[in-house]
Amino acid sequence: MVAQAGHDLTIEATRWSGELAVGDDQVPASVEVRVDLDALIVRTGTGGLKPLTDRDRREIGATARKLLASDRNREAVFTATKFEPDAAGGGHVSGTFTLRGVDRPLQLTVSQAGQDRYHVTGSVLQSAYGIKPYTAFFGALKVRDRVDIEADIDLSGPAGAPA
Repeated sequence: MVAQAGHDLTIEATRWSGELAVGDDQVPASVEVRVDLDALIVRTGTGGLKPLTDRDRREIGATARKLLASDRNREAVFTATKFEPDAAGGGHVSGTFTLRGVDRPLQLTVSQAGQDRYHVTGSVLQSAYGIKPYTAFFGALKVRDRVDIEADIDLSGPAGAPA
């Protein structure tokens, strides 16, 4: 019964920055994304025995910041230099993801979601970054090791403007 109390969380990175460099041939050359780990907000929690309260969201946020050691490592950083486009306008982006001062390879899948709009997905294993996934109630409630990443990118701004 306690295992049903857990929620699948959607956590939003509310402060982040990204820079995409494009070559003269209009092919991506590099990308760097920085996420402020102190600005993670729990947006939703599906499943579970009861809905998340505002207090639950704050406690989950505090636990996440502690696990991510945000006091010592303020940002998570993804740096990519390998781009493999596909015929559908998307493809794969490979690079290095740095979390808690640990660098690991990361591959993201990109799909075109409209004119100059893209949906990006990937996943990381917490344990690969030295994070022991959260458990409670003697292991009856636990967070899975794999964390899914999703982002929607809109590059449709005015020509020459930052995206």
